[in-house]
Amino acid sequence: MKIIGSIRRRLFIQLALVAAVLSLAFFLVVRGVAERAAEGTQDDILSASATAIADSLRSEDGHVTLDLPYSALSMLGSINEDRVFYRVVSEGQTLTGYADLPQPEVPPRLSAPSVETLLYRGDEIRAVSVTRPVGTGANAAQVVVTVAQTRQGLAAISRQITATATGIGVGFFLLATALSLWAAGSALAPITRITGSVTRRGPTDLRPVQADAPDELVPLINALNSFMARLRASLSRTEDFITEAAHRVRTPLATVRAQAEITHRKLNKPEHKLAIREMIRAIDESSRSAGQMLDHAMVTFRADSLAQDALDLQGLMAETCDRLGPTADLKDIAIQRELGTEPVAFTGDGILLQAALQNILDNAIKYSPDDSNITARVILDHNITLSITDQGRGFGDTDLSGLTTRYTRGANVGDIVGSGLGLTIADEVAKAHGGRLEISPNEKGEGACVSLVFPRD
Repeated sequence: MKIIGSIRRRLFIQLALVAAVLSLAFFLVVRGVAERAAEGTQDDILSASATAIADSLRSEDGHVTLDLPYSALSMLGSINEDRVFYRVVSEGQTLTGYADLPQPEVPPRLSAPSVETLLYRGDEIRAVSVTRPVGTGANAAQVVVTVAQTRQGLAAISRQITATATGIGVGFFLLATALSLWAAGSALAPITRITGSVTRRGPTDLRPVQADAPDELVPLINALNSFMARLRASLSRTEDFITEAAHRVRTPLATVRAQAEITHRKLNKPEHKLAIREMIRAIDESSRSAGQMLDHAMVTFRADSLAQDALDLQGLMAETCDRLGPTADLKDIAIQRELGTEPVAFTGDGILLQAALQNILDNAIKYSPDDSNITARVILDHNITLSITDQGRGFGDTDLSGLTTRYTRGANVGDIVGSGLGLTIADEVAKAHGGRLEISPNEKGEGACVSLVFPRD
């Protein structure tokens, strides 16, 4: 599976980019509106000043006179440190003011002032012009009043507006980014919740997922439920196959072995009896190897759905000794029993426990020499211990902790055919029942002791 990145990170980055674009747009809009408002305010003051001057124009003896009102220009000078210019022109002649102050190319209409941005004496100025007829009748003169002001104050206001808009934009971006992180987590919360509910399940819990989910996740949940249903059916078929395979493999081998034993009893010549005996051992070895592989597969599947049967471990040990007694007799091995007389109650999977005991006892028989003893014990103290001790080769210099690994065998048994699964099966069964497998040398001499240890209720 190739990991292509986090959905949460991608969603957060996309939302943060949207927030950045919106913050930039917000900055531009706020700065533009504020600058236009500041410029409009300056234009209104200039228009009021020009209008006040125009209202002071008089006609005396056919001449235009002006009593310049102080308030008309003082209202501009009191706002900031910008310089103020004015010019009054009547019929092309400057009555007062700055004679070089540019005039509008098109005279303003009577009803509305004209507003222009000009360059004057090296500075950018904002100029407002108004037209007033002075006099009566045909002798009325058209007087143009122009009032202008430099724009340093407006530039300072623009810088202040820009700084304010920048601060607001950055704050908006940070807030939007934090909300984007929260939104990404909130949007993915259903996925996290469903993931947690599936993760907390045990290995055998293949029930359909029942969880509240948004519409977008419903197809995924349906696909997951469909997959688990197919997996459940597949596991069931596999378990049935293992059970059927175990029956079909073991039954013919058992039949062949029984017929070989009958033939062995009927033969009189030692060389014939020896040949049949070797054949029986080969059959036992084949049956043992096939059985161990099937037992391991069975343990793997049944351990996930452990049966809870009421068992008698003392009786289970005795039954195991009875089953493998004929195999031990072929090597003249005596199975001594120290099982006690009282039943030992236990709750667990009888099939798995019997498989574990059979593999331990089978190993003891296989690795023990002829005419030796094997002791099967049931020990009750604070634990329930089912132990089998033989007088075989032991484990030599092998690391005992690694013997429960699949296909691992002792270093001193290379001349004996084996699969290396017996102790693995016993260890997995013990762990499935909350117990442990203990492997140790025989304390009373040659051989080994292998025990299943379970806590008592």
